[in-house]
Amino acid sequence: MTMVARRRAPGVRKGAPHPLRTEAVRGFAPFAGAVVLVTLGVMLGSRAKRWQGDWGATAAQVHSALLIILPLGAAAGCWQGGRERRRRTEELWGTAVRPPLVRFLAAALPLTAWVTAGYLVAVAAALLATGPYALGGRPHLGLLPGDAVALASAALAGQVAGRVLPTRLAAPLLAVAGYAGLGVATMGSSGHGSPLSPVFPVGDDQLPVWWQPVAMAVWTGGVALAAVLAYAARRRTAALLPLAAAVAAGALLVRTGEGLLHPDPLSRHQVCDTSTTPAVCVNARYAKLLPQVKAAVAGITGKLEGVRNLPVRWADRPGGFHPDEAQLPMVTPVGWALVRGRLTDPREFAWEAAAGLGRHAECEEPRVMELDELVRHYLAPRPYESYIDGLDAHGSRAQRAELRKRVAARAHLASMSGTERRAWLSAYFATAGSCDVTGVPQL
Repeated sequence: MTMVARRRAPGVRKGAPHPLRTEAVRGFAPFAGAVVLVTLGVMLGSRAKRWQGDWGATAAQVHSALLIILPLGAAAGCWQGGRERRRRTEELWGTAVRPPLVRFLAAALPLTAWVTAGYLVAVAAALLATGPYALGGRPHLGLLPGDAVALASAALAGQVAGRVLPTRLAAPLLAVAGYAGLGVATMGSSGHGSPLSPVFPVGDDQLPVWWQPVAMAVWTGGVALAAVLAYAARRRTAALLPLAAAVAAGALLVRTGEGLLHPDPLSRHQVCDTSTTPAVCVNARYAKLLPQVKAAVAGITGKLEGVRNLPVRWADRPGGFHPDEAQLPMVTPVGWALVRGRLTDPREFAWEAAAGLGRHAECEEPRVMELDELVRHYLAPRPYESYIDGLDAHGSRAQRAELRKRVAARAHLASMSGTERRAWLSAYFATAGSCDVTGVPQL
């Protein structure tokens, strides 16, 4: 054959691009994905100090953001679903050769994919932002599959709503209704959230059971797929199969209830440095925080060298402490005492650590409170203690007298010899846990 014969006739075009490709690269779908990405990015970025550096807090923040992202995805789908009505091309579209289900999916799948991709990109960015500051553990990804499927299902079901509801206000109304419905379902009657809600509350130190994401995906995906088949399939009875799967998954979630979550195994363990007395232990979720904590309390442990009756260790464990332990100051939730892997105020942290050694928290005996204040001042003065003293110096006669008494006691304790001070502190720590301080010598 000649080269001339192989040439296309004038006006003949190459094959038209696939409808899915056209929908995926043009129109509203890419814009909807970008909106989800930017919205979630702004939500997470504005609260970065509350999750950056803690894998559990990052997962909890991303998961709770679905309260906004799910209604947004449903509204985007609803707007896409009402496109033909707004263009007044419903009758023309109905004359297409392809079956109704194929036509529906050609418009629905690209938007669903873009919305889900925007969410996953934002989640990946959050994980990358947490990595450099993480203090222990590993990324909590257990909720991610169920959350992603729930968002895709919301976008898909929203497009069915857009086809059915004959009004331009359908999308914003669906967003408002979705937000309100998720809020009510998440609150729940027990305060622990409804197991059927994709936005059920999750703590920073909690993980889902292994099958929960699968059940949540079947529950949300089954409902969305049933809605699609009921609307666009030739045989609407086909919707019964995914609906039955959704009901079964939902029943499993409801029956399990609070058992869907369990504590992070790392939260039950301690990582300790026993080179000091008391030893310093932190929760294994923050194992890399141990050097900072040890440095913060170094002034305390140095002053307690040779003192008897001390707790064996500072500990940070959920569910109570052993009798020979003192409570380490809380560093969670992140964003207050701990931001991006660093203690925000080591001096305040040290003061709280010193306060935990005496263990007189529930005793309101005046002498006990005076001794607690004195020992805390000696071990780790509070950052704004001088400000409080200044207020008392210009206060009433009783306040000025109390200030003189405090200053005299501080000076006396500081002027003691090392042996005398160790003996006095040993007598003080022997009273830990009781209100009887008669064995502590007067200063």
